Amino acid sequence: MELTKIKKQIIAFNVLGIALVSCGGVPEEKSATATEEKAFSVEEVLEMVAKENDVTRTLYTKAIVGKGKKQGMKFDEDWRKDDVEAGPLPALFLRGVATSIRKGPVPLGLYLGSDFPVNAANKFEGKQAELFDQIKKDQKPQFFYDEDQKLHTAMFADLASAGACVSCHNDHPQTTKSDWKLGDVMGATTWQYPKDSLTYKETVAVLNSYAKGTVDIYMEYLDEIEAFKESEKPEIGNKWPEEGNYLPTAEVFLDSVRKLASYETMKQLVASK
Repeated sequence: MELTKIKKQIIAFNVLGIALVSCGGVPEEKSATATEEKAFSVEEVLEMVAKENDVTRTLYTKAIVGKGKKQGMKFDEDWRKDDVEAGPLPALFLRGVATSIRKGPVPLGLYLGSDFPVNAANKFEGKQAELFDQIKKDQKPQFFYDEDQKLHTAMFADLASAGACVSCHNDHPQTTKSDWKLGDVMGATTWQYPKDSLTYKETVAVLNSYAKGTVDIYMEYLDEIEAFKESEKPEIGNKWPEEGNYLPTAEVFLDSVRKLASYETMKQLVASK
């Protein structure tokens, strides 16, 4: 168990390379004073982590769920049940990330909502419902301060980026909308944080918290596969479902995320130095 924890920590820090490596090497160590200075507004930080999330979820949805289904892999909302041999659907992958973040020390909130959710508990109301109407029109992020919760809040469009999203929602027995199309704004990911600005150190903590959440849920999926008794287990290694009945290891999956997302994030972090 301890070895697994260490492995997860190593992977999490390798996902983004944050604070360890920059575009050309190892940055000079920041002074204690510099790391305590307010480096980013909360809007900037939430946009950074939202971009990381977009890349991660798109990769998981298209390369794992979409391609995996073509290989006979199953994905189900009840994937954690003992008698269900399947992986998490994209929305549940996000929920797993959110759960991991919530259990950690970083006060970052994450959830997914919609005006036509499969789960009624995820329906937007009040201020968020108003802002989501605007997001559906222009797909631009919306920021506001939630007076009730005392949290700075950011909402980002969640698009139907893959056929797997569309078919799953259209065919779901509890769906309240069955004519979704590729490219539709299906909902919005909502991020929350209590402070209006963050130090460099706090910003790194937010990004690493998300990275760890990704590690946790993906490794939980791989652990689920190990427990399969009836279904054929995909081979876990360096290959992806598009090549056959394969799944990438957590390291391979997250290395792809890092390559796709982290350059822009690193540019913003380095620019603050």
